[in-house]
Amino acid sequence: MKNLKLIAAALVIFVASAFTAANSISWKIADGYSIKFESKDPSGAFTKFKGDIVFDEQNLSASKFDVAVDAASINTGNGMKNKKAKGDKFFEVDKYPEIKFVSNTFSKTATGYEVKGTLDMHGVKKEITIPFTFSKNTFTGSFTVNRLDYNVGPEGGLAGHAAKELTIDISVPVTRQ
Repeated sequence: MKNLKLIAAALVIFVASAFTAANSISWKIADGYSIKFESKDPSGAFTKFKGDIVFDEQNLSASKFDVAVDAASINTGNGMKNKKAKGDKFFEVDKYPEIKFVSNTFSKTATGYEVKGTLDMHGVKKEITIPFTFSKNTFTGSFTVNRLDYNVGPEGGLAGHAAKELTIDISVPVTRQ
């Protein structure tokens, strides 16, 4: 009888966990998103963004970000800088058309959340942590990237005057799917 109760309890836990995973919340990226980068030079934004977002504040282990920025959508507000940024000395958008982030783990923090995952830019993959908040169906975060870690642009020479460290500010409104 005791074994039967244990089997029944295990079955209930298994079914409940499967139900929780099946009910994780999928989100669609809404218009009005913003992916800005800032430094003393350059600053600007990427204007094309897509991806799959699954996020449940009550079940972080079922959450997943798999998102991509169209590298060719860079806009610095200066046509010459945009052309240079897309070219072979910086992003090489013909060869590396996307900047991709895929999450591994999520955790709750004192001020919101953080997601650890792999940032794939310019053919280089590195683990990063992005702190973020989720309020009123909008993800908001800010983090710093060293472009040289991803072989984006030269360190010296005429093109090397660009800042190495860039602050990335993200605001992504979403709607429930």
